[in-house]
Amino acid sequence: MNDTEENSPGIKTPKQLITVLFAAFVFPITIIVLLAQVASGGISPDENDPALSGEVIAKRLKPIGSLMFTSALPQAGKQLTREADKAQTVAVSGDTDKVETIYSASCAACHASGAAGAPKLGDKQAWAPRIKSGSDALYNSAIKGKKAMPAKGGNVNLSDVDVKAVVDYMVSKVE
Repeated sequence: MNDTEENSPGIKTPKQLITVLFAAFVFPITIIVLLAQVASGGISPDENDPALSGEVIAKRLKPIGSLMFTSALPQAGKQLTREADKAQTVAVSGDTDKVETIYSASCAACHASGAAGAPKLGDKQAWAPRIKSGSDALYNSAIKGKKAMPAKGGNVNLSDVDVKAVVDYMVSKVE
């Protein structure tokens, strides 16, 4: 090999130049397209696929809850109907484990010790006048709060059905 061949460029003709330029553009674009196919699974949407129907997509995108401000709550005597209450299919009063868990988490802090004048669980004397006022009064106090007791024992995520079941549980401990 002589010195001139060693230093000469690899592209010697215009045809070679065009071929290299063409390959320089086509090769990367081909690689990008292939990678996009691999990344997307290469699946084009099927208009007949039931998972892609408008109704199913709307159901998947439907909010699971809503925000309610206290100013939007109904006045005393009106009942608030919530989606969570409608969707609840199992009566909580029959599920003692759940009721005891709710009591332990939300009510026991005050009702186990008698804090802030709360009647202790099982104290017949403290519960007697409250029981005499009737179940509706007890439910109303527990749901809306009374004196130092916050609404729903401070757990606003509880449904009214859950709160009523816990009230029934506490009353059953003194009867």
